[in-house]
Amino acid sequence: MGGSSSGPGAHLVHLWPPHFALSGHHSGDLGPHSGSALLVSLASEVQDLHLAQRKEMASGFSKEPPLGLLPEVPSLMETLSYSYCYVGIMTGPFFRYRTYLDWLEQPFPESVPSLRPLLRRAWPAPLFGLLFLLSSHLFPLEAVREDAFYARPLPARLFYMIPVFFAFRMRFYVAWIAAECGCIAAGFGAYPVAAKARAGAGPTLQCPPPSSPEKAASLEYDYETIRNIDCYSTDFCVRVRDGMRYWNMTVQWWLAQYIYKSSPARSYVLRSAWTMLLSAYWHGLHPGYYLSFLTIPLCLAAEGSLESAVRTRLGARGQQVWDWVHWFLKMRAYDYMCMGFVLLSMGDTLRYWASIYFCIHILALACLGLGLALGGGSPSRRKAALQAQASGLSQEKLREE
Repeated sequence: MGGSSSGPGAHLVHLWPPHFALSGHHSGDLGPHSGSALLVSLASEVQDLHLAQRKEMASGFSKEPPLGLLPEVPSLMETLSYSYCYVGIMTGPFFRYRTYLDWLEQPFPESVPSLRPLLRRAWPAPLFGLLFLLSSHLFPLEAVREDAFYARPLPARLFYMIPVFFAFRMRFYVAWIAAECGCIAAGFGAYPVAAKARAGAGPTLQCPPPSSPEKAASLEYDYETIRNIDCYSTDFCVRVRDGMRYWNMTVQWWLAQYIYKSSPARSYVLRSAWTMLLSAYWHGLHPGYYLSFLTIPLCLAAEGSLESAVRTRLGARGQQVWDWVHWFLKMRAYDYMCMGFVLLSMGDTLRYWASIYFCIHILALACLGLGLALGGGSPSRRKAALQAQASGLSQEKLREE
């Protein structure tokens, strides 16, 4: 089976043709689903192949190819077939050419399970659909555009963004689950569990293809490569940065690989701002996208500064309480930013935010200032916070395994 390579083709991102972008009033994702995103990824994979070939020629001997390396440069027809593959042409998820090639060259496709994985993945979709219909009926978005809405008390205006974001999530949970089920039904993106595939990237460990139908049938497969949404983690992760990681996961990998890593800035917050700016542009020219996306770096800076200044000083019980408060504020920040994403116009977005006194912007600035005042911006504090976070993630990973 093929796998992932972290290609150095990020400098090719200026070749994006924006007319491929899926924009419009309800695009709802955090990045590209389009043919141009696939071509940027393919350019990186081809560049990886050329670099490997040059290194092999320079060394004078052949060695095992790196994980996920293409066997050859695809032809024009193969490139077009990949760009317009029916599996992902409408709603995604994003997939690399290596993933597409592994699907075409699957030695024993009849041994790859699809029905049970599809049913396991699809079962929450009807519930999410009903919740979307109910919440959008009880709390219609159009009400926010009416003058009567702003005559309501402040608590009612504050509360309204919660069901709006809830309906937003439910709608895209259904859409992305359906998209994943389309891939699973075709056996697309299936790899042995031993390959430890990641969303978007594909396998992270070498896993030779089975040599017989019996061996293929004995393997356990998963579809993590085309996993686009982790509904539970999206809702219940603690940090703003983690919420982005579990939302539109294959595209998040694309953004991290080709936008974040190519950022001219060095700091995490500035790199995130660069990524969010280009992601907003990819969605379209509606000001609401930019207002929402460019609020994310402020929230990231605030949570990072205050977490490194305060959380690292707390005991186990204090950190648990901190995480509950952090989770609550994270959800309210996403509620707030969602309003710009769905209202779209600058006038409607700023009118709503002004009616609740730009509370998240002010809170984020206050948290950032407090964190910096307490030393949250110092290198030693940031290092301690990162080490504590890495330790927590490692323990969580061990529990999952």
